[in-house]
Amino acid sequence: MESIQAISVFDGRYRRYTKELNDIFSEYGLIKHRIFVEIQWLKFLFEELAFEKVSKEDIRRIDSIFSDFDALSAVKVKEIEKETNHDVKAVEYFIKQKLTEMGLAHLKEWVHFACTSDDINNTSYALMVKEGRMKLIADLTSVIEKIETYAMEYKGIPMMSRTHGQPATPTTAGKELVNFAWRLRIEMTNLKLLYIHAKMNGASGNFNAHHFVFPEINWIDASEKFIAKYLGLTPILYTTQINPNNYLAEIMHNLIRIASTVIDLDRDMWGYISLGYFKQKPVPGEVGSSTMPHKVNPIDFENSEGNMGMAISMMEHLSVKLLNSRFQRDLTDSTVLRNLGAVWGYLVIGLQSTLKGLNKVSLNREVLEKDLENNPELLAEAIQTAMRVFNEENPYEKLKGLTRGRRISMNDISQFVDTLEKVPESLKLRMKKLTVNHYTGLAEKLVDHYFSRM
Repeated sequence: MESIQAISVFDGRYRRYTKELNDIFSEYGLIKHRIFVEIQWLKFLFEELAFEKVSKEDIRRIDSIFSDFDALSAVKVKEIEKETNHDVKAVEYFIKQKLTEMGLAHLKEWVHFACTSDDINNTSYALMVKEGRMKLIADLTSVIEKIETYAMEYKGIPMMSRTHGQPATPTTAGKELVNFAWRLRIEMTNLKLLYIHAKMNGASGNFNAHHFVFPEINWIDASEKFIAKYLGLTPILYTTQINPNNYLAEIMHNLIRIASTVIDLDRDMWGYISLGYFKQKPVPGEVGSSTMPHKVNPIDFENSEGNMGMAISMMEHLSVKLLNSRFQRDLTDSTVLRNLGAVWGYLVIGLQSTLKGLNKVSLNREVLEKDLENNPELLAEAIQTAMRVFNEENPYEKLKGLTRGRRISMNDISQFVDTLEKVPESLKLRMKKLTVNHYTGLAEKLVDHYFSRM
């Protein structure tokens, strides 16, 4: 009953898609990442800067504060927050309590040393984005691999193109799918290469407190070392109190392109299903329409399109808003960043819905063949191009007069070819033998070329 009373679709209707995101983007996930950063910073002070002599056993015990952290621990942090009215300070107090319980109370004032809240928050969100990126890459890879499977299977199956929705020069079903695989692979490669920046530099980004108490330490180098070695992120040094979030804007823009490409795929698949080019496998017990029993609706592609649209609208706002902060800090970024999980949720629902839709379709070759047979006028492009080469008079206009706005037969084409005066007989013979389903150019070879570059 918890899910049926949920306001959010991520905790309700679509929970089955998004539950894997709970440990990353939930309130529990955020608190746990904050615990991790605070513990890593504490260890860094002891292991790299030697602020205290701490044994390996004590380091192991300090590590256990994070490794043993669970949902019940997060509830305790939230209880502390009720008193502090400050979420990051509550994390600090929780760790101090744990250290005291372990007999390590003499170390507790090093917790959160010289940190501002965003030192902990920006690093935590960066780690969350890093984990979330891996999840998206896994889901996107599944979609791409399914597209590629169909692309190879259907690489030689001729299909009438539709430009402006009208019959157009033939292609192959596999080639049209490879187009999407290539686009998504390019963007996935870009997504993998994008830096995830994090900062650890104090209240206004200048290491003021750090330098005041320990002027002999090179805090710029120390910050870079901590971010890279202890967190596995890319250091950023030039900030106000908060991370300027340029990296997040880049990632959002990349994900917008991915989401938009998936929408393009969803719409094409929807259209191909509508035309009968693809058949959907009916699922026993599933209902397509409340009143029309015959229907099998392309709901998975529609579901993906809608959720990808939601993701794009949110990412467009985040990618712009998170670059702005008044002077050295305002809090408008804080409430916006808490919606990262929603962005990921919509993206995951969209990707998994597309994959579900792809798993339920198969090519209807009979319909493809019939469409090609019914549109011999598609050969007009080839014929008028050859006519141009051999200087036939007004080739485009003559073919336009023969084919535009009317149905013709292969016999009509044969008779037209016989009227040509300058085209060699050998080429005229080839024109007569050409059929629409063999007029696919290098479509099949382009599919092979794509896979040869993998």
